[in-house]
Amino acid sequence: MPRVSDWSIRPATEDDLAALLPLYRAYATFYECEPTDEGLLSLCRAVMADPDERGVIFCAVGDGEEILGFATMVWKFSSLHGARIGFLDDLFVDPARRGDGIADALIEACAERAREHGAPAVQWLTQPDNARARAVYDRVGGKPEPLIEYELEL
Repeated sequence: MPRVSDWSIRPATEDDLAALLPLYRAYATFYECEPTDEGLLSLCRAVMADPDERGVIFCAVGDGEEILGFATMVWKFSSLHGARIGFLDDLFVDPARRGDGIADALIEACAERAREHGAPAVQWLTQPDNARARAVYDRVGGKPEPLIEYELEL
């Protein structure tokens, strides 16, 4: 896993959940959503329960073991790729640590895990007006797809 000066990237563990929760909360708040803490913790535990079948949560960890950011990548099947791909569902870096290369390293950790599993791609979504995130995605080589996302609320 990448190591840069005072932080490194590694898979999250159960012991990280208390420190991850405020970052997940900040991520949800940015997108004007209000999931419950129980729901967020349940999501994290479900993803981490079987990294080969469900996905992985990577976290950026400072030298003092503080969590600086996270990326949640889940596996999904893609008819258009004819294969299972990685889907980068969430990416968030503590605003005080943005610009340190953490987002790039989290994306690369997801890409590397996808390569290890033979996945041909990693996909993700962002808001059209999220200029800071789009700058990162452009920098790491992501290509915007000309598709429109729909959601059916249940």
